[in-house]
Amino acid sequence: MFQYLIRRILSTLVTLLIIIAVTFVLMHSVPGSPFNQDQGKGTSDAVMENLNTRYHLDEPLHIQFFYYVASLLKGDLGISMKQSGTSVNELLSRGFPVSAELGMYAILLAVLTGITLGIIAALRHNQVIDYIAMTFAVIGISVPSFILATFLIQQVAVNWGILPVATWQSWKHMILPTIALATGPTAIIARLTRSSMLEVLTQDYIQTAHAKGLHPARIVVVHALKNALLPIITILGTLVAGVLTGSFVIEKIFAIPGMGKYFVESINNRDYSVIMGTTIFYSILLIVMLLIVDFIYSWLDPRIKLHHQK
Repeated sequence: MFQYLIRRILSTLVTLLIIIAVTFVLMHSVPGSPFNQDQGKGTSDAVMENLNTRYHLDEPLHIQFFYYVASLLKGDLGISMKQSGTSVNELLSRGFPVSAELGMYAILLAVLTGITLGIIAALRHNQVIDYIAMTFAVIGISVPSFILATFLIQQVAVNWGILPVATWQSWKHMILPTIALATGPTAIIARLTRSSMLEVLTQDYIQTAHAKGLHPARIVVVHALKNALLPIITILGTLVAGVLTGSFVIEKIFAIPGMGKYFVESINNRDYSVIMGTTIFYSILLIVMLLIVDFIYSWLDPRIKLHHQK
Protein backbone atom coordinates (compact mmCIF):
# COMPACT_ATOMS: atom_id res chain seq x y z
CA MET A 1 0.00 0.00 0.00
CA PHE A 2 2.72 2.46 1.01
CA GLN A 3 4.83 1.70 -2.07
CA TYR A 4 1.78 2.11 -4.29
CA LEU A 5 1.02 5.47 -2.69
CA ILE A 6 4.60 6.67 -3.23
CA ARG A 7 4.51 5.60 -6.88
CA ARG A 8 1.21 7.38 -7.43
CA ILE A 9 2.48 10.58 -5.80
CA LEU A 10 5.60 10.55 -7.97
CA SER A 11 3.59 9.86 -11.12
CA THR A 12 1.20 12.64 -10.08
CA LEU A 13 4.03 15.13 -9.79
CA VAL A 14 5.39 14.14 -13.21
CA THR A 15 1.90 14.40 -14.74
CA LEU A 16 1.36 17.83 -13.20
CA LEU A 17 4.71 19.05 -14.48
CA ILE A 18 3.84 17.90 -18.00
CA ILE A 19 0.41 19.58 -17.80
CA ILE A 20 1.98 22.83 -16.55
CA ALA A 21 4.63 22.79 -19.27
CA VAL A 22 2.22 21.99 -22.12
CA THR A 23 -0.34 24.57 -20.99
CA PHE A 24 2.39 27.17 -20.52
CA VAL A 25 3.81 26.65 -24.00
CA LEU A 26 0.42 26.52 -25.73
CA MET A 27 -0.77 29.63 -23.93
CA HIS A 28 2.32 31.65 -24.88
CA SER A 29 2.23 30.40 -28.47
CA VAL A 30 -0.91 32.47 -29.10
CA PRO A 31 0.10 35.72 -30.88
CA GLY A 32 0.04 38.93 -28.85
CA SER A 33 0.16 39.55 -25.13
CA PRO A 34 -2.39 40.29 -22.39
CA PHE A 35 -1.61 43.99 -22.65
CA ASN A 36 -1.80 44.41 -26.43
CA GLN A 37 -5.56 44.76 -26.14
CA ASP A 38 -5.05 48.00 -24.22
CA GLN A 39 -3.08 49.64 -27.01
CA GLY A 40 -4.90 52.51 -28.65
CA LYS A 41 -6.62 53.32 -25.37
CA GLY A 42 -4.06 55.67 -23.91
CA THR A 43 -1.50 53.06 -22.86
CA SER A 44 2.01 54.33 -23.58
CA ASP A 45 4.94 52.23 -24.74
CA ALA A 46 6.68 52.90 -21.42
CA VAL A 47 3.74 51.50 -19.47
CA MET A 48 3.63 48.45 -21.77
CA GLU A 49 7.34 47.87 -21.19
CA ASN A 50 6.91 48.13 -17.42
CA LEU A 51 4.01 45.67 -17.47
CA ASN A 52 5.95 43.15 -19.55
CA THR A 53 8.91 43.49 -17.20
CA ARG A 54 6.77 43.03 -14.10
CA TYR A 55 5.30 39.77 -15.39
CA HIS A 56 8.60 38.62 -17.00
CA LEU A 57 7.00 38.63 -20.46
CA ASP A 58 10.14 40.24 -21.88
CA GLU A 59 12.20 37.20 -20.82
CA PRO A 60 12.80 34.06 -22.93
CA LEU A 61 10.08 31.45 -22.58
CA HIS A 62 12.17 29.01 -20.52
CA ILE A 63 13.05 31.79 -18.06
CA GLN A 64 9.37 32.68 -17.73
CA PHE A 65 8.61 29.02 -17.04
CA PHE A 66 11.32 28.90 -14.38
CA TYR A 67 9.87 31.94 -12.61
CA TYR A 68 6.39 30.44 -12.71
CA VAL A 69 7.42 27.05 -11.33
CA ALA A 70 9.41 28.79 -8.58
CA SER A 71 6.26 30.68 -7.57
CA LEU A 72 4.21 27.47 -7.67
CA LEU A 73 6.57 25.78 -5.23
CA LYS A 74 5.75 28.58 -2.79
CA GLY A 75 2.02 28.03 -3.30
CA ASP A 76 1.68 31.27 -5.24
CA LEU A 77 -0.37 31.04 -8.44
CA GLY A 78 0.48 34.59 -9.42
CA ILE A 79 -1.32 37.89 -9.84
CA SER A 80 -4.11 38.46 -12.34
CA MET A 81 -2.90 40.52 -15.29
CA LYS A 82 -6.33 42.07 -15.81
CA GLN A 83 -7.68 42.47 -12.28
CA SER A 84 -5.14 44.75 -10.68
CA GLY A 85 -3.98 43.68 -7.23
CA THR A 86 -6.01 40.46 -7.25
CA SER A 87 -4.17 37.17 -6.86
CA VAL A 88 -5.21 33.95 -8.56
CA ASN A 89 -5.35 32.30 -5.13
CA GLU A 90 -7.93 34.89 -4.12
CA LEU A 91 -10.00 34.29 -7.25
CA LEU A 92 -9.95 30.54 -6.60
CA SER A 93 -11.00 30.96 -2.97
CA ARG A 94 -13.79 33.27 -4.10
CA GLY A 95 -15.13 31.31 -7.06
CA PHE A 96 -14.42 27.65 -6.37
CA PRO A 97 -16.83 27.23 -3.41
CA VAL A 98 -19.69 28.30 -5.69
CA SER A 99 -18.53 25.97 -8.48
CA ALA A 100 -18.07 23.14 -5.98
CA GLU A 101 -21.57 23.65 -4.59
CA LEU A 102 -23.09 23.54 -8.07
CA GLY A 103 -20.97 20.52 -8.98
CA MET A 104 -21.91 18.70 -5.77
CA TYR A 105 -25.63 19.16 -6.43
CA ALA A 106 -25.21 18.06 -10.05
CA ILE A 107 -23.19 14.93 -9.20
CA LEU A 108 -25.59 13.98 -6.39
CA LEU A 109 -28.55 14.32 -8.75
CA ALA A 110 -26.73 12.43 -11.52
CA VAL A 111 -25.70 9.52 -9.29
CA LEU A 112 -29.06 9.06 -7.59
CA THR A 113 -31.13 9.47 -10.75
CA GLY A 114 -28.75 7.58 -13.03
CA ILE A 115 -28.38 4.54 -10.78
CA THR A 116 -32.13 4.41 -10.13
CA LEU A 117 -32.97 4.60 -13.84
CA GLY A 118 -30.32 2.01 -14.66
CA ILE A 119 -31.61 -0.47 -12.06
CA ILE A 120 -35.24 -0.04 -13.13
CA ALA A 121 -34.31 -0.44 -16.81
CA ALA A 122 -32.33 -3.61 -16.05
CA LEU A 123 -35.11 -5.14 -13.96
CA ARG A 124 -37.65 -4.29 -16.68
CA HIS A 125 -35.42 -5.32 -19.57
CA ASN A 126 -37.03 -4.97 -23.02
CA GLN A 127 -40.16 -3.48 -21.50
CA VAL A 128 -41.66 -0.02 -22.01
CA ILE A 129 -39.92 1.54 -19.00
CA ASP A 130 -36.58 0.20 -20.25
CA TYR A 131 -37.09 1.85 -23.64
CA ILE A 132 -38.17 5.13 -22.03
CA ALA A 133 -35.14 5.20 -19.71
CA MET A 134 -32.69 4.45 -22.50
CA THR A 135 -34.31 7.01 -24.80
CA PHE A 136 -33.77 9.59 -22.09
CA ALA A 137 -30.16 8.41 -21.75
CA VAL A 138 -29.50 8.79 -25.48
CA ILE A 139 -31.00 12.28 -25.50
CA GLY A 140 -29.05 13.24 -22.38
CA ILE A 141 -25.77 12.16 -23.94
CA SER A 142 -26.51 13.72 -27.32
CA VAL A 143 -27.71 17.18 -26.25
CA PRO A 144 -24.88 19.48 -25.05
CA SER A 145 -25.38 21.03 -21.63
CA PHE A 146 -25.32 24.59 -22.96
CA ILE A 147 -28.13 23.79 -25.42
CA LEU A 148 -30.18 22.26 -22.61
CA ALA A 149 -29.41 25.27 -20.39
CA THR A 150 -30.66 27.67 -23.06
CA PHE A 151 -33.82 25.60 -23.55
CA LEU A 152 -34.52 25.51 -19.80
CA ILE A 153 -34.08 29.27 -19.50
CA GLN A 154 -36.38 29.94 -22.45
CA GLN A 155 -39.14 27.52 -21.49
CA VAL A 156 -39.10 27.15 -17.72
CA ALA A 157 -37.90 30.60 -16.70
CA VAL A 158 -39.06 32.95 -19.48
CA ASN A 159 -42.16 31.35 -21.01
CA TRP A 160 -43.55 29.59 -17.94
CA GLY A 161 -42.08 31.87 -15.27
CA ILE A 162 -41.71 28.99 -12.82
CA LEU A 163 -38.08 29.57 -11.81
CA PRO A 164 -35.70 32.54 -11.92
CA VAL A 165 -33.58 33.00 -15.02
CA ALA A 166 -30.10 33.39 -13.58
CA THR A 167 -27.73 34.28 -10.68
CA TRP A 168 -27.06 32.21 -7.55
CA GLN A 169 -29.11 33.59 -4.67
CA SER A 170 -31.57 30.98 -3.39
CA TRP A 171 -32.43 27.30 -3.84
CA LYS A 172 -34.72 28.23 -6.72
CA HIS A 173 -31.76 29.68 -8.62
CA MET A 174 -29.90 26.38 -8.22
CA ILE A 175 -32.48 24.12 -9.89
CA LEU A 176 -32.05 24.95 -13.59
CA PRO A 177 -28.20 25.01 -13.69
CA THR A 178 -28.09 21.80 -11.64
CA ILE A 179 -30.42 20.02 -14.07
CA ALA A 180 -28.52 21.34 -17.09
CA LEU A 181 -25.20 20.19 -15.65
CA ALA A 182 -26.42 16.83 -14.33
CA THR A 183 -28.33 15.56 -17.39
CA GLY A 184 -25.28 14.33 -19.32
CA PRO A 185 -23.67 12.45 -16.39
CA THR A 186 -27.10 11.05 -15.44
CA ALA A 187 -27.48 9.53 -18.90
CA ILE A 188 -23.98 8.03 -18.81
CA ILE A 189 -24.50 6.52 -15.34
CA ALA A 190 -27.95 5.17 -16.29
CA ARG A 191 -26.65 3.34 -19.38
CA LEU A 192 -23.63 1.97 -17.54
CA THR A 193 -25.70 0.83 -14.55
CA ARG A 194 -28.20 -0.90 -16.81
CA SER A 195 -25.59 -2.86 -18.75
CA SER A 196 -23.69 -3.74 -15.58
CA MET A 197 -26.83 -4.85 -13.74
CA LEU A 198 -27.92 -7.01 -16.70
CA GLU A 199 -24.59 -8.81 -16.55
CA VAL A 200 -24.59 -9.23 -12.77
CA LEU A 201 -28.18 -10.50 -12.61
CA THR A 202 -27.22 -13.50 -14.76
CA GLN A 203 -24.43 -14.61 -12.40
CA ASP A 204 -24.72 -17.92 -10.51
CA TYR A 205 -24.69 -16.36 -7.04
CA ILE A 206 -27.73 -14.25 -7.96
CA GLN A 207 -29.58 -17.37 -9.13
CA THR A 208 -28.60 -19.06 -5.85
CA ALA A 209 -29.99 -16.13 -3.88
CA HIS A 210 -33.29 -16.46 -5.74
CA ALA A 211 -33.31 -20.21 -5.06
CA LYS A 212 -32.88 -19.55 -1.33
CA GLY A 213 -36.03 -17.45 -1.39
CA LEU A 214 -34.45 -14.12 -0.56
CA HIS A 215 -36.56 -11.04 -1.13
CA PRO A 216 -35.97 -9.58 -4.65
CA ALA A 217 -35.21 -6.13 -3.22
CA ARG A 218 -32.55 -7.62 -0.93
CA ILE A 219 -31.01 -9.51 -3.85
CA VAL A 220 -30.78 -6.34 -5.94
CA VAL A 221 -29.53 -3.98 -3.22
CA VAL A 222 -27.26 -6.26 -1.19
CA HIS A 223 -25.97 -8.79 -3.69
CA ALA A 224 -26.22 -7.35 -7.20
CA LEU A 225 -25.79 -3.60 -6.81
CA LYS A 226 -22.39 -3.70 -5.10
CA ASN A 227 -20.73 -5.52 -8.00
CA ALA A 228 -22.74 -3.60 -10.57
CA LEU A 229 -21.41 -0.32 -9.16
CA LEU A 230 -17.77 -1.14 -9.93
CA PRO A 231 -17.88 0.33 -13.48
CA ILE A 232 -19.70 3.40 -12.09
CA ILE A 233 -16.97 3.94 -9.51
CA THR A 234 -14.38 3.66 -12.27
CA ILE A 235 -15.76 6.62 -14.21
CA LEU A 236 -17.00 8.61 -11.23
CA GLY A 237 -13.67 10.35 -10.69
CA THR A 238 -13.52 11.70 -14.22
CA LEU A 239 -17.24 12.53 -14.11
CA VAL A 240 -16.81 14.62 -10.96
CA ALA A 241 -13.90 16.55 -12.42
CA GLY A 242 -15.73 16.82 -15.73
CA VAL A 243 -18.82 18.25 -14.05
CA LEU A 244 -16.76 20.79 -12.15
CA THR A 245 -14.85 21.92 -15.24
CA GLY A 246 -17.89 21.58 -17.49
CA SER A 247 -19.73 23.96 -15.20
CA PHE A 248 -17.69 26.84 -16.69
CA VAL A 249 -20.10 27.26 -19.60
CA ILE A 250 -23.18 26.69 -17.43
CA GLU A 251 -21.96 29.28 -14.94
CA LYS A 252 -21.48 31.78 -17.74
CA ILE A 253 -24.97 31.14 -19.14
CA PHE A 254 -26.68 31.42 -15.73
CA ALA A 255 -24.45 34.28 -14.49
CA ILE A 256 -23.23 32.21 -11.56
CA PRO A 257 -20.24 33.80 -9.75
CA GLY A 258 -18.07 30.68 -9.83
CA MET A 259 -14.77 29.78 -11.44
CA GLY A 260 -16.39 29.65 -14.87
CA LYS A 261 -16.78 33.41 -14.86
CA TYR A 262 -13.09 34.02 -14.19
CA PHE A 263 -11.86 31.25 -16.51
CA VAL A 264 -13.89 32.34 -19.54
CA GLU A 265 -12.94 35.98 -19.01
CA SER A 266 -9.28 35.05 -18.59
CA ILE A 267 -9.27 33.26 -21.97
CA ASN A 268 -10.89 36.22 -23.69
CA ASN A 269 -8.41 38.61 -22.04
CA ARG A 270 -5.35 36.36 -22.32
CA ASP A 271 -4.92 36.57 -18.57
CA TYR A 272 -2.08 34.06 -18.39
CA SER A 273 -1.97 33.84 -14.59
CA VAL A 274 -5.65 32.97 -14.21
CA ILE A 275 -5.58 30.48 -17.10
CA MET A 276 -2.57 28.67 -15.65
CA GLY A 277 -3.85 28.77 -12.07
CA THR A 278 -7.27 27.41 -12.98
CA THR A 279 -5.82 24.69 -15.20
CA ILE A 280 -3.40 23.54 -12.51
CA PHE A 281 -6.09 23.61 -9.82
CA TYR A 282 -8.51 21.45 -11.79
CA SER A 283 -5.73 19.12 -12.92
CA ILE A 284 -4.88 18.46 -9.28
CA LEU A 285 -8.56 17.93 -8.56
CA LEU A 286 -8.87 15.37 -11.37
CA ILE A 287 -5.75 13.47 -10.32
CA VAL A 288 -6.86 13.35 -6.67
CA MET A 289 -10.30 12.11 -7.69
CA LEU A 290 -8.74 9.32 -9.77
CA LEU A 291 -6.58 8.30 -6.81
CA ILE A 292 -9.62 8.20 -4.51
CA VAL A 293 -11.46 6.09 -7.09
CA ASP A 294 -8.60 3.56 -7.08
CA PHE A 295 -8.89 3.09 -3.32
CA ILE A 296 -12.70 2.86 -3.38
CA TYR A 297 -12.51 0.35 -6.22
CA SER A 298 -10.14 -1.82 -4.20
CA TRP A 299 -12.41 -1.57 -1.16
CA LEU A 300 -15.49 -2.65 -3.13
CA ASP A 301 -13.69 -5.54 -4.82
CA PRO A 302 -11.14 -7.27 -2.52
CA ARG A 303 -9.81 -9.20 -5.53
CA ILE A 304 -8.20 -5.97 -6.74
CA LYS A 305 -4.94 -5.15 -4.98
CA LEU A 306 -3.33 -1.75 -5.01
CA HIS A 307 0.18 -3.09 -4.59
CA HIS A 308 2.06 -5.10 -7.15
CA GLN A 309 1.87 -8.83 -6.61
CA LYS A 310 5.16 -10.65 -7.16
